Amino acid sequence: METIQMVLLTVLMFFVLVTVHEWGHYYFARRAGILVREFAIGFGPKLFSYKRNETQFTLRLLPFGGFARMAGEDPEMNQIEAGQTVAVRETDGLVKTIYLDQLDNRKNVTRGEVQSVDLEDALTLTLDVDGDSQHFKVHRQAMTVSKGQSVQIAPRDRQYGSKTVGQRAMAIFAGPLMNFVLAFVLFAIHVQMTGIQVDNPTNVIVGEVTKGMPADKAGIREGDIIESINGEQIGADRQKLIDLIAASQDRPMSWVILRGNEPLNLTITPVAMEGQQGGKVGIAPVLPTRQAGFGEMFQVAGRSMVDTTVAIFDGFRQLVQHFSIDDLGGPVRTAEVTGQIAKQGIDQLTYWAAILSLYLGIFNLLPIPALDGSRLIFLGVEAVRGRPIDPSREGMVHFVGFAVLFLLMIAVTYNDILRLING
Repeated sequence: METIQMVLLTVLMFFVLVTVHEWGHYYFARRAGILVREFAIGFGPKLFSYKRNETQFTLRLLPFGGFARMAGEDPEMNQIEAGQTVAVRETDGLVKTIYLDQLDNRKNVTRGEVQSVDLEDALTLTLDVDGDSQHFKVHRQAMTVSKGQSVQIAPRDRQYGSKTVGQRAMAIFAGPLMNFVLAFVLFAIHVQMTGIQVDNPTNVIVGEVTKGMPADKAGIREGDIIESINGEQIGADRQKLIDLIAASQDRPMSWVILRGNEPLNLTITPVAMEGQQGGKVGIAPVLPTRQAGFGEMFQVAGRSMVDTTVAIFDGFRQLVQHFSIDDLGGPVRTAEVTGQIAKQGIDQLTYWAAILSLYLGIFNLLPIPALDGSRLIFLGVEAVRGRPIDPSREGMVHFVGFAVLFLLMIAVTYNDILRLING
């Protein structure tokens, strides 16, 4: 049951992080008047899909991210050409539906050969109907239907490329921005869950106690206050506690703890742990905490944002200087670590989710083709030049970048699976 709970918490966390990111793109694109054709979580085959207003919301098989597909972000495919036979259905003098196939099965429609068509600017369609040239006005939200699929047309002013550089940049930057906002909120929630360290603490308190370890066997409980060890007062010196335990491997130690106001004398023998130096007893010593005030909550959350950002960039620097695929972790390793952290409690999972959200926002702003940072660079170049870069060239850069990232993700995932198999 615990394993199922961990899996559900892990899946929920990934779903929230990706959804918040893509919602940022979606919201600011819609705010700029851009038609968002699809809001997807994951890549690959569709598992679930429903349509709301103009957007198809989908859940896909491969949990490597998501996307908000905007009309005109890639070149629009015009499915209707002169000489093609189509059928149209009008409502209130405007064409609402254009059928491209199975024309004989359509009822209450007008069939004809296309003489001219403009579904981006004038929104007009001219058909040769039994030798008679008929002109039609097309609704701005008209649908084209082919092979059972309905696709909404995108007038030029609903396309990504028609918007100002600022509007497009905001639609792209909004994804990472929402991750930064989410990270700050999660850091603040974590502060409220765990509190902040009291000023001038006088004691070290036992936090988590590892089952089966010497402290657990001796009867130590979470919340006990550590008074002294081998006659030495511990006070608030957590490092002194750690050093005393490490130096007493396999040698009994005399502990005095306070449980409530009652002193207890215990004998604990630290043991060695594989891969670690010195003795261990299986406790997480913590300093006393208090509930954070409203202002303190924002101050500590902001400091966590800064410290974590510095750590993330330091990790990038080390990765560039000493690259190894074993230092990279894909969805498998991230899910594994998330499951381990989830076992430590919802407060630690919240802190971990904040770190991942901040990391996702920063990573997406890197100038790597196919990522948001690369798209923002192209927009910056356009702003300086006064005209956009050839969309086909930009599209090719992003396509190659996405392919390389996807192959790298497959390699990292394969490496993670091998690591799990080999223990």
